[in-house]
Amino acid sequence: MIAEIKYNSRKYSIDLTNPTDISIPLRDGKDNVNAWYIDAPKIFPVASDDWVGSVKEGADVNFNNIHFNPHSHCTHTETAGHITETVHSINKHLNQFFFLAEVVTIPPENIGEDFVITKRQLQFSLGNKKRDAIIIRTLPNLSDKKNMQYSNTNPTYLLEEAAIYLKEKGIKHLLVDLPSVDKEKDEGKLLSHNAFWNTAGKLRLDATITEFIYVPNSVKDGTYFLNLMVAAIENDASPSKPVLYQILPKNEEKL
Repeated sequence: MIAEIKYNSRKYSIDLTNPTDISIPLRDGKDNVNAWYIDAPKIFPVASDDWVGSVKEGADVNFNNIHFNPHSHCTHTETAGHITETVHSINKHLNQFFFLAEVVTIPPENIGEDFVITKRQLQFSLGNKKRDAIIIRTLPNLSDKKNMQYSNTNPTYLLEEAAIYLKEKGIKHLLVDLPSVDKEKDEGKLLSHNAFWNTAGKLRLDATITEFIYVPNSVKDGTYFLNLMVAAIENDASPSKPVLYQILPKNEEKL
């Protein structure tokens, strides 16, 4: 099924029959992706007196509790409320869901004991392109990103200069296949979060950061339409399901 979309006064054709989900699902147990020093998520049936919410155990329905943290256990999208005293809700501030996005693949640079994404790398990847969203796939891109245990591993992160560049370029939605855009242990400075959301000036409440994505190797670098969907939860962050749609070739020549 081909859909015609009018976006920023231009028309695009996208193929709705071939979506690519770049989220990491939440699963019960220790094989689930994890970060920030907390236990694995739990999905378990409600138990009340002699009743257990499991069809396997004789109930009419499966009736599960889910115990998890969106920042630690799944693909999630967050607002500036993640780092401000006021807990700005993602459900209130993300009110548009389709964006023109650029997928870029970046091999992190080694600086001392760290692996980082630099301003120069992003400049090279984006050039003069005007996009609402950037989707960063880091190398190596192995499937173990979907169940990696990141605590105390000092994962790749963005330098502050890279986040400033994206803000100044007008990128509103930053998606990364990392547990954070910042260094794991940075004494609470959160330089890239603060820079991207411009906490020292006019707060960018319409900008979001999505972490813990996984972009399959079959997805080529280039321009896509991004459908960024979040669960309707009044919180600084929510589990999310970013989905990419291919733009038909006749449009790609005009981008």
